[in-house]
Amino acid sequence: MTKFRFFAFVFLIAAALALQACSPEAALPNVSLEQARAEHEAGKVLMIDIREQQEHATGVAQGVVLLPMSQVAQRVAEIPKRADQPVLLICNTQNRSRAVTEALKEQGFTNIRYVNGGMSEWTKRGWPMVKPQDLLAPGKS
Repeated sequence: MTKFRFFAFVFLIAAALALQACSPEAALPNVSLEQARAEHEAGKVLMIDIREQQEHATGVAQGVVLLPMSQVAQRVAEIPKRADQPVLLICNTQNRSRAVTEALKEQGFTNIRYVNGGMSEWTKRGWPMVKPQDLLAPGKS
């Protein structure tokens, strides 16, 4: 059953990516990079960086949860599903976070939005970033 769930999730992500060009941008809830940063820094949302580990090594936003897209199917239970806990997904550009948002919506998540622009835009703007190990240091959040 676990293998079935994994392959079903992978299929949903692949289907979402394939249909992305056909889907209108407004069909999925999303936020601007500015709004995402403001909500994240104010503690109003849980931001999950779904880039892969080698991408995380280049730097991440302080306080994000690191959950590579390749691990989402196995770790989906770690993503809050409660409507009162908003979640933002961010990747490098928005393509993967948009696809994962769509797949999670199909699994009944109602609190998920993806971030337009992604970490590539975050970096271009010179916004603060930390190395992933800094997130694990004592006293860090």
